[in-house]
Amino acid sequence: MFSELKSALRPALVLTALFALLLGLVYPFALTAMGQLVFPEQANGSLVRDGSKIVGSKLIGQRFLADAYFHGRPSAAGADGYDAAASSGSNLGPASKALADRVAADVKALTATAPGRPVPPDLVTTSASGLDPHISPEAAFFQIARVAKARGIDDASLRALVEASVEHPLAGILGERRVNVLMLNRALDARFPTK
Repeated sequence: MFSELKSALRPALVLTALFALLLGLVYPFALTAMGQLVFPEQANGSLVRDGSKIVGSKLIGQRFLADAYFHGRPSAAGADGYDAAASSGSNLGPASKALADRVAADVKALTATAPGRPVPPDLVTTSASGLDPHISPEAAFFQIARVAKARGIDDASLRALVEASVEHPLAGILGERRVNVLMLNRALDARFPTK
């Protein structure tokens, strides 16, 4: 009886150890190595550097408050928003008074910067993660007058910069047209530095 149990248990333990080693160490190491070789920028977080200093990631939204910069979507990640360690939505539903009040206040503030123009929804709604780095081209175009005035430049030059910053769907079909706010603001600083 004991020898039968031992003979049945031994292959199970060997296979468990083998698959733990294979799937717990070898496979993740191989994928990490392949990612580093084939896609090193993406495998390391798509970090954006200013010299040797890391200023952000193309994949994580940041807070821009100054009028001289394009603003991203509102964030509910963390107490003050844009906290990558607390990535989540607000969990406020469409019937939530707190959500309706916040959106109404945001719409009112944005309408004051561009009277008579409809406010793009992504400038007043958060993403599921609270860290979306992109806005729609319409949301970027909506902000041109405010940014141009703050920088003392003409709207047409700024519009051309925004149009050049629009990312198109992958293979023309996957995803939507979008603008990465961090990369747009970096291009803005490079082309039209603040005085």
